[in-house]
Amino acid sequence: MLFYVVHCCIGIVQVGWLYGSVAEDILTGLNIHGRGWKSVVCSPDPLAFLGCAPPTLVSSLTQQKRWADGVLEILFSDKNPLLLTIKGNLWFRQALAYYWICLWGPRSIPELCYASLPAYCIITGSHFLPKINERPIIIHVGIFIIYNAYFFWECKRQGMSLHMWWNLQKMGRVTSMTAWLFGFLNVMLKLVGLSKSVFEITQKEYKSIDGDDDNNVGRFTYNTSPMIIPGVFILFVNMIALVNGVLRLLKVDYNDIWMEVLGLGLGEMFCSVWVMVCFWEFLKGLFGNGKYGIPYPSIWKSGVLAFFFVHLCRSFSQPFWIR
Repeated sequence: MLFYVVHCCIGIVQVGWLYGSVAEDILTGLNIHGRGWKSVVCSPDPLAFLGCAPPTLVSSLTQQKRWADGVLEILFSDKNPLLLTIKGNLWFRQALAYYWICLWGPRSIPELCYASLPAYCIITGSHFLPKINERPIIIHVGIFIIYNAYFFWECKRQGMSLHMWWNLQKMGRVTSMTAWLFGFLNVMLKLVGLSKSVFEITQKEYKSIDGDDDNNVGRFTYNTSPMIIPGVFILFVNMIALVNGVLRLLKVDYNDIWMEVLGLGLGEMFCSVWVMVCFWEFLKGLFGNGKYGIPYPSIWKSGVLAFFFVHLCRSFSQPFWIR
């Protein structure tokens, strides 16, 4: 292993640390691998390198936005993993791994669509899942359980706790629908000449925790950053959908028409609840005070977008000759 670590370090010396990108570490590693050099994960005990993480939600999202912006730009350069596979010495499976990272930004679009899909189905009375009294629902439930169980097993194998696993779940959804979305939009604006590359410095600091701060460990802090708006929007549309679904359930006579209850989209309602739980900190932020509360401008902007979404859902659910 020592040989391979030295081998990779020599590659960095010969290639040099590449700049001109806001994701210079990925670009440098890609260039080294493209020349046929090998690398391994080196994790000594005790750890050799430690750093400070962003202390707030917005600074963390700013960092994730910069990463999503930088890695996506690589795909539009001569360091594209596919080009290095064809012309260089990059292995195809290495190229797939790099593509998984470089496509963080575009991934935000399907993430937003999937997070809005349960709400759309509940509001319009449609379905994207089988009814709970139909056998195919077992396939979807099984995939959900197996995926989360496997992810939890991976975390446990790395020594992580159940709390850390759940934090990764929540932040995975929050980051992909907020920071990565703005990173993707920023790259698109650059491609059409409406924006320029700007290196946004991430706020990092080390603070000892004592006194009143101990009660607020892990709480999100907010400001007027537009990256908060997509998260609040997703929360609002799912809240509206759940209220719509509950009101529909209350109108059902459970003694006579159980089959109608089973067809009311309970699977979609579960998915909507799951999305809301992932954005639970945003829900707490709606009722928070000071830096722990979401600013009113972000709330009303998200509310307008949510109202527009619900209006579109109800419009599209009607036949065109009734609109």
